[in-house]
Amino acid sequence: MDQIFKRTSIRRYLDQPVEAEKTEYLLKAAMQAPSAGNQQPWEFYVITNRDILEKLSKISPYAGPAARAPIAIAAAVRNECEWPQVSDYDVSLAMGNMWLAAGDVGLGGVWLGVSPFKDRMDAVSEILNLPDSVRPFAIFAYGYPAREPKAHDRFDPSKINEIK
Repeated sequence: MDQIFKRTSIRRYLDQPVEAEKTEYLLKAAMQAPSAGNQQPWEFYVITNRDILEKLSKISPYAGPAARAPIAIAAAVRNECEWPQVSDYDVSLAMGNMWLAAGDVGLGGVWLGVSPFKDRMDAVSEILNLPDSVRPFAIFAYGYPAREPKAHDRFDPSKINEIK
């Protein structure tokens, strides 16, 4: 629960590589997410190549952290799955787990939106040379935070509606 309340977007990182075990931990957390009918419609692409990270940083005005991160994970959705109408939700849950797991091992990151923007999806597909069997969904750029993350209290009682 601590990571839920501490989680924040981290866009700047130390110039320090992330250990493979920590990346595997993030991926294990992602794949532990629930999915409709246990379809697990995700595919993950781990990116450490500086040229590719630089190219990914240009897919949108908000993707700059990819160029500063030592590593990123691109999540994609398999086109062939049992419940395609909810597969984006499934991958969102996996990405959320990944983000929380990052904080658990001293890392920080930021979600870079790709889907549903066709131009971004096309760019990521081309940059990563993704197979036609998947469509890009999001990128999680991460590393060791360059500064201590400051969490924000987002609790807002005015958004709670009680139905009696």
